[in-house]
Amino acid sequence: MKKLIIDNNNADIRIDKALKNLLEDKSRAYISKCIDEGKILLNGNPSFKSSYITKIGDVIEVLDITPKELKLEKEDLNLNIIYEDDYVAVVNKPKNMVVHPGCGNYESTLVNGLLYELDDLSEINGVIRPGIVHRIDKDTTGLLMIAKNDEASKSLTEQLKNHSCKRTYHALVYGVINENKGKINAPIGRSKEDRKKMAVVKDGKEAITNFTVLKRFKNYTYVECRLETGRTHQIRVHFEYIGHPLVGDKTYGRRKIIGDLGQFLHAKTIGFVHPHTNEWMEFDSELPEYFTDFMNTLE
Repeated sequence: MKKLIIDNNNADIRIDKALKNLLEDKSRAYISKCIDEGKILLNGNPSFKSSYITKIGDVIEVLDITPKELKLEKEDLNLNIIYEDDYVAVVNKPKNMVVHPGCGNYESTLVNGLLYELDDLSEINGVIRPGIVHRIDKDTTGLLMIAKNDEASKSLTEQLKNHSCKRTYHALVYGVINENKGKINAPIGRSKEDRKKMAVVKDGKEAITNFTVLKRFKNYTYVECRLETGRTHQIRVHFEYIGHPLVGDKTYGRRKIIGDLGQFLHAKTIGFVHPHTNEWMEFDSELPEYFTDFMNTLE
């Protein structure tokens, strides 16, 4: 652990900027990530924002934030790549697979499988995220866009940023939703009670989820979700917020868990403008077997 005390030179500025001055080998983005993960304490408190304005005498304790040096290995994970050309690929991610290495998961990630399957991947997002422009949770199944070169990465990232991509998810939630359609517009940020969780918070980032009811069961509702934004755990947090948490969600759901497969959430459709040809491309996928099997028991 490294202890730092704010002096005149680093007072009255954002804490991430102050730490950039004091920890010259770390970027502000990386420092902000460490703050979000609770790896930096401010006057003994792990819960604060990168925008905090420092004061003379503030005590900052920096835990071990040296990133682990990774050597990514190619692994044959039998990935289901449903489309590929020289610029992009679309992969149908299975359940129980992390998208990229980190936080103790350094093997059998989607990236390890992509390195085996594809000859080229954009490196614009760093050595541990080659080709990755967006993510879905470990226990969420479905479609992801993969960038094979930097031109594609920049284009797809921009489309995600301006919300022009089409991303449709199917989910099974607890309870019966009476409305046929709805929009959940509630800001999402780090939970004040548990820094490992996300939550609807007043000072969070804008988050909008549109949903359509596809089918109602006795105690469940099958919905289609269309994202306008892409916040971490957005669908899971939003449906918990309106009182209809996802079935099987161990983090945001109810105590009663259906099996051990995680949340019933599938990234079913994805659409985007091709980075090189400017052609609109759209892909659809089938629900995984565990999802349909459980819904059949509800008929």
